[in-house]
Amino acid sequence: MSAREPEDVVASTIARTDDIALALALFAIDPPRLGGVVIRSGPGPHRDALVASLRALLPSHAPVLRIPSHVTDDRLLGGLALAETLREGRPVTEVGLLARADGGAVVVPSAERTTTSIAAHLGTALDRGEITIARDGLTETARARLGVVLLDEGLEDERPPASLEDRLALRIDLGALDPRVELSGPSTEACARVARARTRLRDVRVPDEIVTALVHASEALGVPSARAAILASAVARAHAALEGSVVADEDDARVAARLVLGPRATRLPAPEDDSPPPDETKDEDTRDDDARDDDSPSEGEPRPLDDIVVEAARSGIPEGLLEAIAMGRAPRSGPRSAASRSGQKKDAERGGRRVGTRARAPRSGERLDVVETLRAAAPWQRIRLRDLGDPRLLGRRRVLVRKEDLRVARHEQRTETSIIFAVDASGSAALQRLAEAKGAVEQVLVDCYARRDHVALVAFRGRAAALLLPETRSLARVRRCLSELAGGGATPLASGLDAALTLALAARKRGRTPVVVVMTDGRANVTRDGREGSAPAAEDALAIARLIRTSDVRTLFLDTSPRPRREARAVAEAMGARYLPLPYIDAAGISRTVRAIAGE
Repeated sequence: MSAREPEDVVASTIARTDDIALALALFAIDPPRLGGVVIRSGPGPHRDALVASLRALLPSHAPVLRIPSHVTDDRLLGGLALAETLREGRPVTEVGLLARADGGAVVVPSAERTTTSIAAHLGTALDRGEITIARDGLTETARARLGVVLLDEGLEDERPPASLEDRLALRIDLGALDPRVELSGPSTEACARVARARTRLRDVRVPDEIVTALVHASEALGVPSARAAILASAVARAHAALEGSVVADEDDARVAARLVLGPRATRLPAPEDDSPPPDETKDEDTRDDDARDDDSPSEGEPRPLDDIVVEAARSGIPEGLLEAIAMGRAPRSGPRSAASRSGQKKDAERGGRRVGTRARAPRSGERLDVVETLRAAAPWQRIRLRDLGDPRLLGRRRVLVRKEDLRVARHEQRTETSIIFAVDASGSAALQRLAEAKGAVEQVLVDCYARRDHVALVAFRGRAAALLLPETRSLARVRRCLSELAGGGATPLASGLDAALTLALAARKRGRTPVVVVMTDGRANVTRDGREGSAPAAEDALAIARLIRTSDVRTLFLDTSPRPRREARAVAEAMGARYLPLPYIDAAGISRTVRAIAGE
């Protein structure tokens, strides 16, 4: 049973829905300056209700357009209108989605899968309020003052591009909202109030002391971006307009700090009172004199604006984020690695997602992109017809296509990843070291499960290697195999490497990207055919390691020795593997390295 009373739950839910309604109203007042809003939620009635509310709050003539994840540059930015150009015999420009959304907003579904190209174009529109078309023989500038709504429905490790999130003032997370709560649309009076605020906005100013307080609050909470304080000032200005004021005040600053700075916090603000405790050796009269001489504000004096704004920002930190900060697990700033997503991107002739065209004649298995070929040829028709020297051709409806106009479509596929663990379970891998290796594998497994990777487990001990678990996505099966893995016996390192290579090549044939993670101390003493002897066993291991390198299989070598060993490093270098000594790296570091190798 929850520790909170039902009344408290209802009160917190109402507070959250009120903040959601307020955030949407503020965004609708000034979309270009606020940049936009990130709505983190899976598809459902709550998210649909928010998008519908936003449409109702914006002016009736303001466009709200959706940008699909597969949109091309010519659809997004604009370009040559092919049919009109061929009909008119001169270049005719087609308006893109961003220019058509001028004065309104664009909605980006599945924002966690937004490509860097789309994110860059959206960022340019937000920064400059316009976009430049420089393609198909055209160079034009179009106005694009708009707001962006990112619908983020990703997993924990999938987020929209950090450069784009940084430009959007507001963040709404529907995950904590009770699904039984119904989000109603804005009333007629609420829409009218937003419309009045929009007309009043041009006269509203934000005093310097409000801006300074927001900057100080941003620094106190460890917000890494300077844009946050600028966006918070814009929110304070919009809130003042909503309240019917022409000068932003303390209340407006509090709202801005709670909605903009709180969700971006990476640390808790320092305690307000850093003064040392009173000296216990002083007598009571002396302490009373010191208290009378203290210059700090008395109980009746107003609190400094900076403290008020910091406290308001702290109240806007989500509960989960506040707990993480308190436990020292503050979120990392900076761009996220593309390796957090499943698999590796590679070019494909036909399958996969289309990502543009190449300027060349079709090769075996490729098809000519007729539309893009005509688009490349269209701007040059008058010149080419004139160069023919026959004036009778100028009036004919024909298109002259040259070799340099030919275009073929580019496609991109994201392959699945297979992580193959080759674990040394011999006697040289002492029980404590094997336990540490298992702990590292456990951490990597959690990330593999989130990325939907396939995992296989090979253990080598005694005379040969054994496949404990073929490729699977079942986290429970891998954990069970790990828990049942016992140590002891000789070290057939060559057999372990050979088994891992066999699995990697089989995974590649199935179209996956294999990554081999070898966990051993490198002290081989059994050859590939089962003979004992350290020297021949080491030679066998190096031979298989070189074969792995020539097979171009991505590898990570974890040295499980109490101290880094020369033999282990030699095998890692022969494999072309990234070498990490286990004593000097924790499980989280190993997991990050595996993600980086998988995403290279």
